[in-house]
Amino acid sequence: MNVFLHYDQKALDAEYNNRAKVKDAMDWIARYGAESARVRAELPMRFDVPFGRHHAERLDVFLPSGAGPGPAPVHVFVHGGYWHRLDKADFSFVARAFREAATVVVNYALVPTVDVDELVRQVRASVAWVHANARSFGGDPARITVSGHSAGGHLVSMLLATDWPQFGVPADVVKAGCAISGLYDLEPIRLCYLNDVLGLTPESAHRNSPVHLKPTGRAPLVLAVGADEGPEYHRQTNDLAAAWRALGAPVDIVDAAGLDHFSIVAELERPDSALARVIRTHMGLA
Repeated sequence: MNVFLHYDQKALDAEYNNRAKVKDAMDWIARYGAESARVRAELPMRFDVPFGRHHAERLDVFLPSGAGPGPAPVHVFVHGGYWHRLDKADFSFVARAFREAATVVVNYALVPTVDVDELVRQVRASVAWVHANARSFGGDPARITVSGHSAGGHLVSMLLATDWPQFGVPADVVKAGCAISGLYDLEPIRLCYLNDVLGLTPESAHRNSPVHLKPTGRAPLVLAVGADEGPEYHRQTNDLAAAWRALGAPVDIVDAAGLDHFSIVAELERPDSALARVIRTHMGLA
């Protein structure tokens, strides 16, 4: 019996089980952590800065290299892990791609300690904090861009569908976004094995699905997806692009040849990769 589109339960579960699909997934995750520890040792940074009351509302700020005059652009990165795994400390390595910028790697409370609604609120609050405090770490609050991987890609698109004045910041606080291997329709997530942890209802899945939301500004969005990812990740990407383009939003798709769900984010270990160059163009650093 089909539970979503043409997928039965076993096929839908398999489609979203990236760790089972990618043979060296755990090697990649170990590499993320090891490279991130090196970056924290190498680069000037502020570790575990609180941006809210919850103990998980913390972020790391990698200070700009001071290459240019005046305040630096600010890049906010949101980690993935299907909203219930991983940590900002696994993704410090992304600061390597943006040395001239202030790079902020955000944490949030994981499900099931909070629900997805609260998790989204926390990530939005982190951007408001960055805007309010950018000058304290050499950043320009008028030049904030965002990126994120997997669940972080979902959260990036939620940031672009945010009523920012509710958070006390300008409506155009986010100047551009790059969502990497993201999830934009949470209904299949609700219907697969992941919901044993996530506890999504039809209503919470719908209100947290960017494909059903409207972008609140004109910030350009790049949707990057590994060419070697499964069909559901490509469908998710194509559906969001179609929905938001129909609303007049500037959306581009980058289909990254030779990359899978885990190798794609490692492109941010270096500034000269194709993916890093896309984001650096958003930041005015290309």
